[in-house]
Amino acid sequence: MTFINDDFMLKTPCARHLYHTYAKNCKIIDYHCHLDAALIAENHRFEDASELFLSGDHYKWRLMRAHGVEERFITGDAPGREKWRAFARTLPYAVGNPIYHWTHLELYRYFGIEEMLTEKTADEIYERVNDKLCGAREFIENSGVELVCTTNDPTEDLQCHRVLQSPKLRVLPTFRPDRAMAIEKDDFWDYMEQLNVTTFAQLEERLAERIAYFAAAGCVLSDHSFEKIPFACGNAEAVFAKRRRGEQISALEEEIFKTAVFRFCAKEYSQHAMAMQLHIGAMRNNNSRMFARLGPDSGFDSLSDGCIAASLSALLDSLEKEDSLPKTVLYCLNPKDNATLASMAGNFQNSGVRGKIQFGSAWWFCDHRDGMEEQLRCLASMGVLGDFIGMLTDSRSFVSYTRHEYFRRILCSVVGGWVDAGEYPRDEAALGTIIRGICHDNIKEYLNV
Repeated sequence: MTFINDDFMLKTPCARHLYHTYAKNCKIIDYHCHLDAALIAENHRFEDASELFLSGDHYKWRLMRAHGVEERFITGDAPGREKWRAFARTLPYAVGNPIYHWTHLELYRYFGIEEMLTEKTADEIYERVNDKLCGAREFIENSGVELVCTTNDPTEDLQCHRVLQSPKLRVLPTFRPDRAMAIEKDDFWDYMEQLNVTTFAQLEERLAERIAYFAAAGCVLSDHSFEKIPFACGNAEAVFAKRRRGEQISALEEEIFKTAVFRFCAKEYSQHAMAMQLHIGAMRNNNSRMFARLGPDSGFDSLSDGCIAASLSALLDSLEKEDSLPKTVLYCLNPKDNATLASMAGNFQNSGVRGKIQFGSAWWFCDHRDGMEEQLRCLASMGVLGDFIGMLTDSRSFVSYTRHEYFRRILCSVVGGWVDAGEYPRDEAALGTIIRGICHDNIKEYLNV
């Protein structure tokens, strides 16, 4: 390939050595993604290149909208070839955007296509991809993935996960109870009916049952998404009852409820040895017209700019005081919060666990080269980089595993740069342990998988 060669993004001799010797061939543990386990279980066969590359990928949808592509060619009813052509017309303009690199890595690694995707090459590449399409599970297995953790609502039966356990590939669920906490939403009572809940005590009982059910199915992780971190003390049962009577609740009452539900769940996670992920700072569904048309996760989210430190500290401390703080991974969407999370993690570490509280990988709008480098440097400067649990895809795409390669190249470039600058010794054993650990070994130990 003209620019994505063996040494792509590897800036120094040590960077190239670290990548090719220690990082390149590590197996992948993708511990947070949004793949559909049912598609994996049935080894779903993709209709065409458009379905494989564009379906559900709101990263690429945003890019196309920004380039003026009509919605019909993004999420609408246009034929797959026409959607592919629209994406191909957009991509060459995306200089500096990681999607440009990701797309060409995907084309090269999965299909052996070295040509750049442009309007002129769109049809030829479309046909070449279509000729080599395989099933969803095969794309994962061919990527060197040993474990995938999907993201699942508490009401799911997890039957697909139960059949997806083999020596070659394991697929485990992740418990994500966001809807059980969203007391302010219009569909909250619809969801309570799904849980068969009418009181706050029943909600706690039901969540405890579902956490135990997930744990029995192999779940080792939970996940929570917060635009702002809640922390307020009060009578959550009274708030629940007030909302059930159809009365308006205040912002403080909403926070009281969310704090109580979250703390209850965290204690249950601790009992079941499940780690906890906190994704902080996504301001979702900003475009109300398009939300009404397309629903959530359609590419209309952005960064929140709220303050998080005081509430996050109080929330974690309230669990730590009761010895019920589980292993926790903290992700921020706004890079202004990098130093906050990197320093916050150090407040609640435990002498019996390596990196119990993690400053998680650069997330969503930050998982580009600059964002990854900043997260790595921030973690290294305030914590122990060698204990970092590394990269995840956070993706709905079955060809997104090249993002692990992208991260590994950036990691080796950063660490190798320090070595070649004389800022860390050329200690082969130590460097190999660090790179292998971040790419694979640390997350395997962290989750005990």
